[in-house]
Amino acid sequence: MDKQDHTHEHAHDHHHEGCAHESAHAARALEALAAAEAHCATEGLKLTPIRRAVLEALYSTNRPMSAYETIDALAATTGKREAPVTIYRAFDFLLAAGLAHKLESRNAYIACPFHHMSNEPVMFLICESCGGVDETTSESLARALTGLVQAQGFSPRAQVIEIQGLCAHCRTTSE
Repeated sequence: MDKQDHTHEHAHDHHHEGCAHESAHAARALEALAAAEAHCATEGLKLTPIRRAVLEALYSTNRPMSAYETIDALAATTGKREAPVTIYRAFDFLLAAGLAHKLESRNAYIACPFHHMSNEPVMFLICESCGGVDETTSESLARALTGLVQAQGFSPRAQVIEIQGLCAHCRTTSE
């Protein structure tokens, strides 16, 4: 049996008021931001105000965000519209620091509190109904992928697998 190392939790759609999960999500986001700041301090990385704001915007939702959605989210809180190049530079930093991932199929970004090694395989389970994303890793999958790429003499920059489908909550509510 394979051990699941970690997952992002999105439990259900958070569009209604009074959701008990909203306060738990907000608390986890604050903890993750504090951990990101500590990680950056330990690694000698500069988490500038704009980088922190972008990371905070990513943590504010369980859905991946495009650059323009991030610009809109920041503008809603600050009243200032950042230039796309500024947001993309922040994303580049967050990716390099292991604080975010890019979902290529969506051309969007999601926060990551796990600080993966750049060569560690990561799998995203993307719900086609609610848009939530769960992140998971697997030791056996990592071994299998490493064997496959080594057999081809290939040196991967990133190992990301995206699987589309229905999350447990959406699957249950659609039945």
